[in-house]
Amino acid sequence: MTEPRVLLPIATNREVARTLGGELARLPWLGVAATVLQLVAVASGLVAPWMLGRLVDQVIAGATTADVVNTAAVIAGAAVLAGALTAVAAALTARLGETVLARLRERVLDRVLHLPSGTMERAGTGDLVSRAGEDVSVVTSAITDAAPPLIGSLLAVTLTAAGMFALDWRLGLAGLVAVPAYALALRWYLPQSVPFYARERVATGERAQAMAGALHGAATVRAYRMEDAHVARIADRSAVARDLSLEVFRVYTRFGSRINRAEFIGLSAVLVTGFFLVREDAATVGAATAAALYFHRLFNPIGMLMLEADSVLQAMASLARLVGVAALPESPPAVGDPVRTGDLDITVTAHRYEDGPVVLRDVSLHLRPGERVALVGASGAGKSTLAGIAAGVVTPSDGVVRLAGQTLTDLGPIRTRRSIALISQEVHVFAGPLAEDLRLAHPPATDEELHAALDRVGATRWLPTLPDGLDTHVGEGGHRLTAAQAQQVALARLLLANPPVAILDEATAEAGSAGARDLDNAAMAATEGRTTLVVAHRLTQAATADRIVVLDHGRIAEQGTHEELLAAGGPYSRLWQTWSRVPG
Repeated sequence: MTEPRVLLPIATNREVARTLGGELARLPWLGVAATVLQLVAVASGLVAPWMLGRLVDQVIAGATTADVVNTAAVIAGAAVLAGALTAVAAALTARLGETVLARLRERVLDRVLHLPSGTMERAGTGDLVSRAGEDVSVVTSAITDAAPPLIGSLLAVTLTAAGMFALDWRLGLAGLVAVPAYALALRWYLPQSVPFYARERVATGERAQAMAGALHGAATVRAYRMEDAHVARIADRSAVARDLSLEVFRVYTRFGSRINRAEFIGLSAVLVTGFFLVREDAATVGAATAAALYFHRLFNPIGMLMLEADSVLQAMASLARLVGVAALPESPPAVGDPVRTGDLDITVTAHRYEDGPVVLRDVSLHLRPGERVALVGASGAGKSTLAGIAAGVVTPSDGVVRLAGQTLTDLGPIRTRRSIALISQEVHVFAGPLAEDLRLAHPPATDEELHAALDRVGATRWLPTLPDGLDTHVGEGGHRLTAAQAQQVALARLLLANPPVAILDEATAEAGSAGARDLDNAAMAATEGRTTLVVAHRLTQAATADRIVVLDHGRIAEQGTHEELLAAGGPYSRLWQTWSRVPG
């Protein structure tokens, strides 16, 4: 039985702010330099409206050509300075953001690699892929494309408003008439859009999960002619994501019209106020002109702040998903060496997935050091669940697993992984040289040790066919290994890691009938002398075990040797008779 999907955590706004604050505090001078340069750049941009207002008054008073030229020179110089400083500030801001994001990605990867296998399996590949791919892309785009102009816009709005009040406090107040309209637009938009963006990111993850599942099991999908069902599932997930995107765009468009309304209100108020002030000789034409230019200059930065709130909201939704993983507690350090004895006790009073039915009940199983025990039973009997519990991948709802007298909880995840190896039928071959793939299990291993491990599992029969031997690039983008060869690589890793306990969850199921005997022999060689629990795909695997445990509807129905169970005439005997009659 498969556990229900439980997505990886999503951080709250407070957790995101705390994480970002902590990362920015590690680069204080870079942040200060970017802010100061941006501030000076914005201040330089305020020179042009001010000087144009002065020029209007000078022209009315009979300005000379030299006055006009001098004013134009000041405006040009300020524009060049503002452009140069803006470019440098944008580069520093992007560098700051990229550094923070890089560190965040490292933390995400570190937490994911140390998550319990069961947690990752429940979350699904799509959830992680969408976070590490699309969410990172969204945040990166916001940092490089949106963050610098947004910071500049925020400073521009602040300084420009101050400039309007410096010209005439009444003109400044007139400009503030637009603030309620802007506030109402935001008040309408934010509650509408934030939930959509959060749902859109989740929908994207669901779509990625559907695609990853179909691609990962492409061979099985084709074999059972399930293409239409998988395409329909992907289409359904894509339709949900599409509909959410369209709904967000509709809301965004209506938000834009509200911003335009606020701009019209504000500019009208400034022009009308300026008209009456000039008519009453309470302000100069130049001051009114400069105020109108200042407010008009606010269109772009305010529009940027308001409209780019869209990018910010998307980035915050993605950032919350990244921080949700990065904020997971670090794995506790391994205390002590791996356990060297394979005395394994499994006690499961009851186990269920979430609120589902009980899948294991009253299971008590002891594996002596070096004993090979096979689990058999019908599909859905609980074999893989029991194997996952034995390996520490699944935590029993009510039960405990002890290795050499210590619970797996006391051992901790790192020592447990070093002491118990789990090999399933889904084996991943990492991209890169075959030698590096093998050394993942034991980095100090020499080439001679790698050859010895491969020879013991029978892989040296095909190793000479590789173009570069151990240096051959395998996995994605390299030499493709067959399913049986990949299993032999996994078994060779088991030999190199040398744990006292091995759990084989249908680890040789991918072998065809022709290669079944070879792969079974490889598994026997790799687990020789180790305490081994085998979820038997073929009853011939069970027949060679020291003990066979038969599961039926989550309970142990019987156990004993192959001969004892055949003589008992119980469930195993019936399974064996049925198996023996199957041709091939």
